[in-house]
Amino acid sequence: MNAAVDAGILRLAQLGRLSATSVLVDGPLAAADAPALTATSLQLGLHLNFTESFGQPDLCRPLRTLIQDAYLRRLPVDEVRSGIQRQLAQFQALCGRLPDYIDGHQHVHQLPVIRQALLAALQSRPGYRPWVRDTSRPRMQGLPLRLKFKARVIASLGAAPLRRLLQRQGYSQNRGFLGVYDFQGDIPAYEGWMRHWLAQCRDGDALMCHPAAGVGQGDALASQRQSEFAVLSGEAFGHLLEEHRLIVAGSDVPQEISK
Repeated sequence: MNAAVDAGILRLAQLGRLSATSVLVDGPLAAADAPALTATSLQLGLHLNFTESFGQPDLCRPLRTLIQDAYLRRLPVDEVRSGIQRQLAQFQALCGRLPDYIDGHQHVHQLPVIRQALLAALQSRPGYRPWVRDTSRPRMQGLPLRLKFKARVIASLGAAPLRRLLQRQGYSQNRGFLGVYDFQGDIPAYEGWMRHWLAQCRDGDALMCHPAAGVGQGDALASQRQSEFAVLSGEAFGHLLEEHRLIVAGSDVPQEISK
């Protein structure tokens, strides 16, 4: 996304506070920062992108338009398929291997048309079995109604149909999904949400985060990204992991959080 995001991810990897990171293969620094990323023990995923413009040749539309066109079956199937194949190939060129897992920028991987094209792309690579992010089972106990509603909206945009498609073909997914919030409230709010998430985390869950070690140019979430970084890199977060007997899992297991 930008230098501040990359710096935050790499620092948190050094601290052992992340298990995985997702790569926007067309981001402005993807090629330059790939060697430092591949030198970490993180799982590396493809952050499938059809909404963020970096001048790439793939189909790219604003999220609202993409959702509408997906549900109205107005997305050009061939362009979606070629976009997924190109991004997978670009990831392999950058990282020297195929992704350990797949997710989507703004969760686009679960939308109609895109989810079918994603499965076809995976099946076109015999023996390749990444895990795929599932948003359908958010763990939101103790969080306010507005955050529960946001999590359900995300899940409603195709998570269950994607899960059924993948289950029939034997692909694995995370069991629960955590980390959904409104990007408000700075450090105190994020630390509070994190306490709720970690208290209900289970084996095989994925907890998403969006840290940055500074201000990225043109990044509307820059301030809250820095708050996330401050919490994730802080001593209190380490104590929380110990308190809940949580291990941030590395590249040897198909999950982001183990208990």
